[in-house]
Amino acid sequence: MTEKRPGNIYGRRLREARESYGYSQAELAIAIGLDVSSVAPSISRYENGVHQPKLGMQRLFAQALELPLAYFYTVDDEEARQIANSERSDKPVQRLIEIKKQKMMMRRKRK
Repeated sequence: MTEKRPGNIYGRRLREARESYGYSQAELAIAIGLDVSSVAPSISRYENGVHQPKLGMQRLFAQALELPLAYFYTVDDEEARQIANSERSDKPVQRLIEIKKQKMMMRRKRK
C-alpha cells in the first residue's frame, strides 16, 4: 500500500514537520495557541491540499515547529530534509511535553 501524499508542497511539508515532532493535529493547534475545535480540522485540510492557510497562520506553524517558512515551500525533498535537520530544535518537543501534561491534568480533573 502506498502512503497518501498531499497534492501541494505546503501541505506535505506541514504534515512531515508535524509528524517529525510527534504532534497530532490537535496538539499543533494548541501549540500555536488557537482553539482545537476550530483549527484541528483546518490543519487536516491544509495538509491534504484542500485549503491553503493565510500567511499569518503559516508563520504560526513555522514558529511552533521552529522551521523557516521557506522549508514549507521547498520542492526538493533532499533540500527540505537538509533545512529541517539544520534547524532541528528541542523547543517543539518540550512544548509537546507541556501540552500532553496539560491534557493529562485536565482528564484527571474531570474524573
